[in-house]
Amino acid sequence: MELSSEATAAADAASKPFSRPVPLSEVHQLYRKHFEDCRKERRLLSTASFFVTFAAVRGVTHAIRAQRGPFRNITPGGRHIHHMTFGIAGLLTVGYLWMMEIGVDSQRRRASRITSGVYGAGAALTLDEFALWLNLADDYWNRQGRESIDAVALFGSLLAVSLTGRGFLAELLARTHAGAQPGRRADERSG
Repeated sequence: MELSSEATAAADAASKPFSRPVPLSEVHQLYRKHFEDCRKERRLLSTASFFVTFAAVRGVTHAIRAQRGPFRNITPGGRHIHHMTFGIAGLLTVGYLWMMEIGVDSQRRRASRITSGVYGAGAALTLDEFALWLNLADDYWNRQGRESIDAVALFGSLLAVSLTGRGFLAELLARTHAGAQPGRRADERSG
């Protein structure tokens, strides 16, 4: 199997030690270059939001179970509200907004970014309790709770595969590795 020039450059860059931080202006330039298309940016933001939210909710649930920190279960009137409830509400809200074509217009980037983040977070909150809605039992902490991790891994993998930020990350990595000279861009060094 033959690698693309982009993949080869990323592999070469990854094997070299870091030589300098990339200036923020270059990061912004690379981001604009690789995520000019709103759909690509939505995939990036949804994926990032999904994984960050999943990690955060797992940390919070472990803290609640260990009775550490300020976190407690939400139990108005003695009824436990699972975090998938907030995930479902977020997914329904984003679905409705996207159906109304709010957050999908390339001219209104802010709405696109917000709805993408809410979509990723909602999916993480919902899938983190996948075993609960699959088995109709609160099995978050027992063996069947593993089904939630499997669902998150599967959906997270699909999001990661759809993520088209490879070019951005490859170019960013290339600029941080040995051979980089301060003040010169990667395209200037190669020519």
